[in-house]
Amino acid sequence: MRVQMLGLCRFSYVGLRGYQVEHDTYEQRRAYLYDSQRLARRWAWFTEVALPTWRAQTDPDFTLVVMTGPDLPEPYLSQLRDLTQDIPQLKLELVPPMQQHLAACWQAVAPHVDPSADVIGHFRHDDDDAVAVDYIAATRKDFNRVKALWKSTGRMSLDYSRGLMLELGAGGAKLTPRICHNMGVALTIFLPPDLPETALNYDHSKLPMWMPGVAVTDPLMFIRSIHRDSDSGAMGPGLAWQLKDKQLDRQLQRRFGFSLDGLNALAPKLA
Repeated sequence: MRVQMLGLCRFSYVGLRGYQVEHDTYEQRRAYLYDSQRLARRWAWFTEVALPTWRAQTDPDFTLVVMTGPDLPEPYLSQLRDLTQDIPQLKLELVPPMQQHLAACWQAVAPHVDPSADVIGHFRHDDDDAVAVDYIAATRKDFNRVKALWKSTGRMSLDYSRGLMLELGAGGAKLTPRICHNMGVALTIFLPPDLPETALNYDHSKLPMWMPGVAVTDPLMFIRSIHRDSDSGAMGPGLAWQLKDKQLDRQLQRRFGFSLDGLNALAPKLA
């Protein structure tokens, strides 16, 4: 059974709905998203936290669609185009502002769906989060273990629940280990290739309403960032787990290619 891994990353897309921070008009939304200082911070999160682990995936067979508007200010639009030349898995889609957010997401993803695949592993990825370097490989392996469940329903979620909550401030990086179910990052929604939906069609906090799910609570699989520009600034519910500083640094390096010193050095730029 061939699985296509297909993700969507929204980068400052000027569309209404689909976010917890809402605006009444496109003009208000554009002013908020395209604020020069905010864009500079988002670009730093994207290029220095989100992208390194996508570059380093042990299984390179995936597509990550980066969705933004055709009027994204320079130099960011040109830099996104450059990134798609540098990282072959990245595909840039310029979607005009749309009121129906799910339709906009489908417009971005649809050109990249492989109709010959048996199943599409849809995932969403925020531009300030990170997944472990074996997320794609682990998802394929674990889907194969439980594919009978997907065959019986046609929809299924696979959730990697063990992660780190990252906060950056004047004192550097603070990382809080948490087990959080269906957080949204490192979460895959398996759908048939002919179904015109993406991972965004399903509220990740309510997935059991629509499909069965499998939670994999080990190993460490994601970093979720919490900061002033987050669409949701809350850590949310979860279970605490412990990592000593030396263990944390080893896990950051092994799972993400990061170091605690490196994240501390990013704090002045991203806080």
